[in-house]
Amino acid sequence: QVQLVESGGGLVQAGGSLRLSCAASGRSFSSIDMAWFRQGPGKERELIGARSRSGGNNYYADSVKGRFIISRDTAKNTMYLHMNNLKPEDTAVYYCAAGDIRRGYDYWGQGTQVTVSS
Repeated sequence: QVQLVESGGGLVQAGGSLRLSCAASGRSFSSIDMAWFRQGPGKERELIGARSRSGGNNYYADSVKGRFIISRDTAKNTMYLHMNNLKPEDTAVYYCAAGDIRRGYDYWGQGTQVTVSS
């Protein structure tokens, strides 16, 4: 079992930055793939970034490429989503997930709200 707890969401003006955290327990990052998803109002859930268990491969959706960066602190077993140059269309509930990048993500956090005002 893996438990995930997100934090760091909030209200920010367009052009601003936020850092989301995802604290994981139950498994180490070296044994599981991690990802960030988001779901905006009236939209389907969207994969925005993923990091393999080796830490060597990152994926970013076109909508966030160049603005968002995934990092992790293995000592704290915490993954981060650094969000820069935020836009109103980034407004969503952000979720971290853990599992297998090919078979799917089995474990989900509770989500954290990010609201970007224009």
